[in-house]
Amino acid sequence: MTPISEQPAVTVVGIGADGWAGLGPAGREALAAAEVVVGGPRQLDLLPPECAGERVAWPSPLRPAVPKLLAEHAGRRLAVLASGDPMFYGIGRALAEEAGPAALHVLPHPSSVSYACARMGWAMQDVDVVSAVGRDPAALAGALHDGRRVLVLAPDAATPARIAELLRERGYGPSRMTVLEQLGGPAEHRVDGVAGTWSAPAGDPLNVVAVECVRAAGTPRLPVVPGLPDDAYEHDGQLTKKYVRAATLAALAPAPGELLWDVGGGSGSIAVEWLRAHRACRAVSVERDPVRAGRITRNARALGVPRLKVVTGAAPGALAGLPVPDAVFIGGGLTGAGLLETCWAALPAGGRLVANTVTLESEALLTEWYRRHGGELTRLAVAQAVPVGSFTGWRQAMPVTQWSVTKPAE
Repeated sequence: MTPISEQPAVTVVGIGADGWAGLGPAGREALAAAEVVVGGPRQLDLLPPECAGERVAWPSPLRPAVPKLLAEHAGRRLAVLASGDPMFYGIGRALAEEAGPAALHVLPHPSSVSYACARMGWAMQDVDVVSAVGRDPAALAGALHDGRRVLVLAPDAATPARIAELLRERGYGPSRMTVLEQLGGPAEHRVDGVAGTWSAPAGDPLNVVAVECVRAAGTPRLPVVPGLPDDAYEHDGQLTKKYVRAATLAALAPAPGELLWDVGGGSGSIAVEWLRAHRACRAVSVERDPVRAGRITRNARALGVPRLKVVTGAAPGALAGLPVPDAVFIGGGLTGAGLLETCWAALPAGGRLVANTVTLESEALLTEWYRRHGGELTRLAVAQAVPVGSFTGWRQAMPVTQWSVTKPAE
C-alpha cells in the first residue's frame, strides 16, 4: 500500500450506512491521518473520535464550492467523504474535473445500486438507474418500458411517494415498488407495494426505490427509436409529424454527448427525441412564442427528458451566447433575416445542419444553399389511407423539403 505521504493531494473515501465499521484499512488510515475531512453532516457524524482532523461540512449548493474548498486547504492532508462509490453519481466527478484525476486517490465503497441489486436479486447490468438527487425525477419517464427494472436514487424520504405518483400519471400504476432504506447498515429496511395503491408513509431519507415496470392496459407503448406517436405530444398543430420526424432525426444523427440546437421548437418533438436517443445527449430548443415554449417544457418532462433547455426568444437573436452545437435543426422561420447564416456560422467543421420546409419561398432558399454548400436535398411525401365513402383512398400530407448537410473543414 502506498504510504500516506506519497499519495495524491486529495483522498476520496466512499462510506456506507455501516459507517466506520464498513471501511477497509486504507480508508480508515486515510481518514485518521487527514488534517481536514470534508463531507456531508450525516457522513461526518459516522466518524469516530480518532479521526481528529478538522471537519468541514459541504455548503449548499455543493458544486460551486469545490474549487474554493480545495484552494482553502491546499497543502494540507485532505480527505473527502462520499456516499458509496464516489465516482457513481458522486462528488468524485466534480473533484476530478476541478483538481484533475492525478490529484485524487479514490477508495470506493459498494454503491447503493450494488446493494439494491443484491437485495432484489437483479443482475446489475440489466438494470436502468435514474438519479433524483439534485435532478428532476421526471427523467424516470424515459426509462419506463414494460418489463424493465429501474432503480431510482432518492434524495429524501418523500421521493417514493413522488415516484408512485409519476408512475400512475404515466400509465404504469401496476408497477411493483420496493423502497430499500439504509442499505448495508444495521437499520436496513424495505417496504414493498404497488405504485397504483402506494400509501406507505415517508420513511428514512436514505433510500433507493426499485421499480419493476408494468404498463397498464391502454397505456401507449413508446419506443426508443425516433418517431413517437404524434399523440404522445401536447401540441397546437405545430408538430413535426411522426414519419418526417423519424427521417429528420436520422439526418441529424445524434451521438452521445452531442448538443443540438432546435430552432423554432414548436412542440419540441425534435429536441425531445434527440435527447431520448442517449442520456448524454444535450439539446436547446429555441421558440419565440412563450405559450409554445411552456408546452415544450411540459413535453420534455412528460417524455422523460427534463434536462432539455428551452430558450424563449426569436432567432437568430436568441441564439447569441448558446454553446457551440454539434447539430442544428431549423423547423421554422427559415426566411428570417440572417437565420441560416447565423446557424451555419455557429457550426464547427463536421457539424450537421438539417432544415425542413413546406413553403415554396423557403424551398427556394434551401435550393440556393444546396447549390452553394452541397449536402442532400430531399422531398419527403407521406400519404395515409382514409375512408372514401365505402372505399379507401390515399390522403396526401403536404410534402416536406429537407436540406441536410455536414459542414466541411475550412
